[in-house]
Amino acid sequence: MGGLLSHLRYLSYGLEQTFPPRPKFSADQIPDLTGKVTLVTGGNTGIGKETVKALLEHNAKVYLAARSKEKAEKAIADLKECTGKEAIWLELDLASLKSVRGAAQEFLSKERELHILFNNAGVMWPPINLLTEDGFDLQWGTNVVGHWLLTELLVPALAAAAKSSADGHSRVVATSSAGAYLEGLHYDSFRDSPKRKKLGKQGLYFQSKLGNAMVAREAAKRHADKGILSFTCNPGNLNSELQRHATPFQLFFIRRIAYHPSYGALTQLWAGTMPETAKYNGEFLIPWARIGKCRDEFYDDKETERLWKWLEENTKEATM
Repeated sequence: MGGLLSHLRYLSYGLEQTFPPRPKFSADQIPDLTGKVTLVTGGNTGIGKETVKALLEHNAKVYLAARSKEKAEKAIADLKECTGKEAIWLELDLASLKSVRGAAQEFLSKERELHILFNNAGVMWPPINLLTEDGFDLQWGTNVVGHWLLTELLVPALAAAAKSSADGHSRVVATSSAGAYLEGLHYDSFRDSPKRKKLGKQGLYFQSKLGNAMVAREAAKRHADKGILSFTCNPGNLNSELQRHATPFQLFFIRRIAYHPSYGALTQLWAGTMPETAKYNGEFLIPWARIGKCRDEFYDDKETERLWKWLEENTKEATM
């Protein structure tokens, strides 16, 4: 009975966020970000691109991290045309720990401080046979492992930014999903296994989004003494390239309840840039720019610590 009640509660959370109230926050409210160094993964498309746009409009220095140079350069040109300002491409393939390490080293060779990191990139429902370069399930490896490693490698720059900032903080914002409500973590599915195939590409996506959220919760505790704030958010139901692997039927349904990506950027921009959100360190934020609730595992210290230890153990070689 308890499990059923929890499931119904999670469904109610997701349904409420499918049709959120009109936003009270807009990108126009973002303060001047002159002197702030920011990094947005997956900044070449969707809500990542909208996030980069808002940051540029408010005078931040923005690194747009993406795998494809061609797609990144096109996005940078488009953004320059509409903002008059130019983002900087950082080559990053989150499905390769070697690439993640290289991207972090490249960034740290250019910048001493990082004020805001948006762990925004993701992959959704790719073919089940796809794994990362390091043998992780593609969705788990890209959405969770790659972002965790990138953040940990950039902690020195985040800590330096917090130390020099007037408010004593830097920020990390992880893009989760309402899918976080729909699946727990299955450690025997993080790499290829019968369990992974049984869970299926949708279940694998949902668990990766819960993983994003749980990592952010644990990071908020572990890095608080360095002044690094950590948030996670459901950006809302959106029309974006993230759904490129969806079936025609799924797209038919999604696009009847989906919003423009500019709405999706609101909650993570609110978390990353607004002074009042500093008090929400470690929280799960929902559309549009509100505090919400996540699954019970998100609030369970033993569960978030277990996941963190797994990530440490499975990325040891990449951090050496």
